[in-house]
Amino acid sequence: MTQASQYTARDIQVLEGLEAVRRRPGMYIGSTDERGLHHLVYEIVDNSIDEAMAGYCDRIDIAILADGSIRVQDNGRGIPVDIHDKTGQSALETVMTILHAGGKFGGGGYKVSGGLHGVGASVVNALSSDLWVEVRRDGKVYRQEYARGVPKNPIAVVGKDKGTGTTTWFCPDPSVFSDAQFDYHTLAQRFREMAYLTKALWIRFVDERTAMEQNFYFEGGISSFVRHLNKGRAVLQPLPIAMEREVNSVSVEVAMQYNDGFSEATFSFANCINTIDGGTHLTGFRSALTRVLNEYARRNKLLKDDDANLSGEDVREGMVAVISVKLPEPQFEGQTKTRLGNSEVKAIVESAVGEGLNEYLENHPQDARRIIEKCLTSARAREAARKARDLVIRKGALESSMLPGKLADCAERNPELCELYLVEGDSAGGSAKQGRDRRFQAILPLRGKILNVEKARADKMLAHEEIRAIITVLGTNIDQSFDLSKLRYNYVIIMTDADVDGAHIRTLLLTFFFRHMQELIHAGNLYIAQPPLYRIQNGRNHAWVYSEKEKDAYLKKTESKNITVQRYKGLGEMNPDQLWETTMDPEKRTMFQVTIDNAMEADLVFSRLMGDDVAPRKAFIQSYASQVRNLDT
Repeated sequence: MTQASQYTARDIQVLEGLEAVRRRPGMYIGSTDERGLHHLVYEIVDNSIDEAMAGYCDRIDIAILADGSIRVQDNGRGIPVDIHDKTGQSALETVMTILHAGGKFGGGGYKVSGGLHGVGASVVNALSSDLWVEVRRDGKVYRQEYARGVPKNPIAVVGKDKGTGTTTWFCPDPSVFSDAQFDYHTLAQRFREMAYLTKALWIRFVDERTAMEQNFYFEGGISSFVRHLNKGRAVLQPLPIAMEREVNSVSVEVAMQYNDGFSEATFSFANCINTIDGGTHLTGFRSALTRVLNEYARRNKLLKDDDANLSGEDVREGMVAVISVKLPEPQFEGQTKTRLGNSEVKAIVESAVGEGLNEYLENHPQDARRIIEKCLTSARAREAARKARDLVIRKGALESSMLPGKLADCAERNPELCELYLVEGDSAGGSAKQGRDRRFQAILPLRGKILNVEKARADKMLAHEEIRAIITVLGTNIDQSFDLSKLRYNYVIIMTDADVDGAHIRTLLLTFFFRHMQELIHAGNLYIAQPPLYRIQNGRNHAWVYSEKEKDAYLKKTESKNITVQRYKGLGEMNPDQLWETTMDPEKRTMFQVTIDNAMEADLVFSRLMGDDVAPRKAFIQSYASQVRNLDT
């Protein structure tokens, strides 16, 4: 046996303490991109939120400082500073440097908390080039500084203060995060949620880089949250239905309100953590909602004896709801806490919602009738949509010869290797068909602007030829029947012109995918092609540029006078070989992957941009117009 092939105990690495965090940061914060970077802030702020949920904190101040670092200050009790029995270190140093050390185990320090694993503060410390903590308690101010998780000095008294609380400052380690620029709007949205979920908590958020500031304070809690989510929509009840119960130390809060739209927006939280994948609390809510509305409709003869029961889809159409539970021992899936698993919570939420909703319906018969009538209308539309959907899917399940005639399919039959381009217009579709690699690239030209599904029920949507074609070609079905395993193309690519009409068509398509094929986005299969805006000819050489800024920079650094600039307003203006070279060649093209970082914010954006109310749309466009890239006006 050669020395190289030997494998002994000496080859086994043991990563101790925070070294494991620095070597494998993705295991603790999900990634080292923008999402993981912002997770650092959430971990520190979550600790202050835990103090607020425990009743010891009513103000949190958060700042992005001028140098890009973060400071979080609260007026809670302050992290303890006395010596910890097991570690022999101060409790502060223990919390900041040892994984799985915190006041959130066994109910000693907190009745309920969002931090479960005790890794938050220590992980942030490990992934920061510099960090310091100041604790105000016992009339003194204590301070300790760290570098990449290692204390620089012992904890010391640096002043006096009659108040209490904790201030944490940190600078993300540039060797871990290649881009350590915090996004103000991403953080502000998260802090808004936290304020809604914790009544009477004041959160002040300042960005010293731009002098932007927002303050969040909501006496109404999640009822205010639902009203915010329904802003700009026509609602069926003047105020949200609010339910609040506590059973066996589990607190349940639910607020819900119907609007005249066709999509559902339900968001669930456990101990102020957004459980984006739902869990037992969401299951309990939906079960109670369907049961109670059916019972009420039967009891009041709104459903006839021979009528079928309302389905879950029927009772959730046009509903905005927020479910918030707080419990002593939450069982989350993983450190990122995306799904609640406590089995006992389902029955508790189901009972609380069943009792509260039944009481509301009996006391508000006019609201109840409007809700049931909307559900019945949804049921009729659902049946019509089912028939249309079945027809679409039956066609899609047949041989490729039955697929839409305008589809130029690819030769490859392994979906993992296939790409589908959704192309604006017949002209661009023709160029794409000629320029593509027929082995693995399929082209589906779309005629005109597709239906705005934000304003249409499923039956009307399925009557639209272009949408039917998309559903048939992809093969996955939609909504509750969506089946990702039947997807015929691993890459679904939206390719539109870089002008106003192209942007509108792209938005209409994104609205459709978000509302009816959202799992396609979560799975990472949806992309946006990025065609160039200009071709710059410089003698015998040429360059493709993708923005006005890039064009100006290129011309500025080029001294030659023999330059020709050609502007492409539409894909159809490009020759097939040019379209391949710039936009379709996997070796050279630029594509944006469509992701959903915040489903709640995305729901609001689509509602405001694509809904009937003009005022919210105008306000949104005015607020974000300066951030639009690559749009020809």
